[in-house]
Amino acid sequence: MKSFLGVDIGTSSSKGVLVDETGRLLASAVREHEVSRPRPGHVEMDGELWWIEFRELAAELTAGAEIAAVGVSGMGPCVLLTDEDGLPLRPAILYGVDTRAATQIEDLTAELGGPEAILDRCGSVLSSQAVGPKLRWVAENEPATWSRARRLFMPASWLAYRLTGAYTLDYHSASQCTPMFDIRAVDWHRPWAGHIAPQLELPALAWSDEIAGTTREPVAGIPAGTPVITGSIDAWTEAVSVDAQNPGDLMLMYGTTMFLIATVERPLRTPSMWGTVGAFRGSHNLAGGMATSGALTTWLRDLVGAPDYATLLAEAEESGPGAHGLLVLPYFAGERTPLQDPDARGVIAGLTLSHTRGDLYRAALEATALGVRHNVEALHAAGAHVERVVAVGGGTRGELWTRIVSDVTGLPQIIPATTIGAAYGAAYLAARTTVSAAITDWNPPARTITPDPALRSGYDELYALYRELYPATRTIAHTLAARERMLA
Repeated sequence: MKSFLGVDIGTSSSKGVLVDETGRLLASAVREHEVSRPRPGHVEMDGELWWIEFRELAAELTAGAEIAAVGVSGMGPCVLLTDEDGLPLRPAILYGVDTRAATQIEDLTAELGGPEAILDRCGSVLSSQAVGPKLRWVAENEPATWSRARRLFMPASWLAYRLTGAYTLDYHSASQCTPMFDIRAVDWHRPWAGHIAPQLELPALAWSDEIAGTTREPVAGIPAGTPVITGSIDAWTEAVSVDAQNPGDLMLMYGTTMFLIATVERPLRTPSMWGTVGAFRGSHNLAGGMATSGALTTWLRDLVGAPDYATLLAEAEESGPGAHGLLVLPYFAGERTPLQDPDARGVIAGLTLSHTRGDLYRAALEATALGVRHNVEALHAAGAHVERVVAVGGGTRGELWTRIVSDVTGLPQIIPATTIGAAYGAAYLAARTTVSAAITDWNPPARTITPDPALRSGYDELYALYRELYPATRTIAHTLAARERMLA
C-alpha cells in the first residue's frame, strides 16, 4: 500500500505524519525544540537541526512502509543563508517574531521610494515579517558572513534541497520575501533583489504541490528516486489541510503564534496586513499573524508552575468570561499585524491580590481572542469578505480556547476531523502527485464552535478597553523596549 510522508518544521517542534491514499493517519511523531534568543528581538534556530529532526521523524515513521512521495513545510518567512555549496553560514533568522531589523526597515523603505511604492509592488510594507531588511541586517552587522552568502533557504526549501539537490522555493514563500518579489508579475523583482543582495542566487520558483525533485539517495527509509514536493510555509500548508483556500475562507491557526489567512478573489493591499500569492496557481491571500498565542500560554504555564495545560484550562474555565476583571495585551514579543509594532509590549491590567493563576490564564486566552478580532476587523476594512472560518492547530484540541475566540469575535468556527495541520497538509500535497482525492474527502468537518450571544455585550465592552489600552501604554512600552536593548 502506498504511503505519503509529511514533515513540518515549526517554531517549537517538528511534526511528521504518515498517511495512506485515503488520508487515513497511519502514524505520527513529534520532536520538540526551542528557539535561540541571543539578544532582545533576535529569534534564531540552527538550520542543521531541521535536517536532523527530519531524518529522525522519517526513520521513525517509514519503517516497513512504501513511501510514494514526501511533503515538506515549515515556519516562515525565514532567512537561512548558505555558501555556494549549501553550507549554512549562521543560524536561521526566523519570521516576524525576530524584530532585529528596525533600522534596516526604515532605510530600505526610504531607498525604494516609500511605503506606498513597496506596498503597491509587493503587497506588503516592510515590517519584521519581511526578508529584505533581515538580509540587509546581516550585510551591515556580519560582513564576513555576508561576503560568503550565496543562497537563501527556508525550512521547506532546505529539506527539499537536502533530499533532492534542487535549489527552489515556492511562489508563496517568495511573495513573503518583501521587497524582492513582485506580486503583480508573480516573479522575483530583480532590480530590488539586486539592490539588497546582489551576490545571492535567487532560487527557482514552483508552486507548493509541484515536484521539486526526487531523492538523490536513500534517506531514513525513503528510497532513492522518491518525489519530493516544493512545499510552503506552514500556515499555508495548514490551510490546505482543512480546505481553507477558497475565496471567502478564513483559516485560524492556533500555534506558537496565531495566524490568519483570508483567501480573496483578487490581490488586496493594506499596510496593516500582508498581501501574498496563495499556495496554488492563481490564488491570492490577505494574511495576518500575531507574535504570540501558544508562546504566551506556554510562558505563563512555566511561570506559574502549573503541572499541565489541562489543569490550567480547568482553572480558566472556572474563572469565567472577563477573568474577574483582568485584561491582557498579548504583545509579549512585540506585535505583528495589524499593529506592525516590534516595540509593543505585554500588559496585564487590573491585577489584584485576589487574582489566581486561572484568572491569568483565562485573560491570556481572551487576549489572543481579542487580537484575532482586531485582525479580522483589519481584514474587513481592507476589503476581504469572511464567509467561513476554519480552525486548525494544537490549540483546537481543547474546546475552551476556540469557544472564547468565537464568543469574542462572534464568528462560528469549523473544526475538521484532523487538526494536525501543516504536516498533514504537506502529506496531502505529496499525495496529489499520484492521487486525485479532494482534501474534503480526506479531512471532512467534524464539528462547529458557535458563539454564545449572551456573552457578546460583555466581550464588546472588553474589546473596547483592549483597543484603548495599547495607545494608552504605547509610549511607555516603547521607552521600556529601548531600555531593554540598551541594557542587553
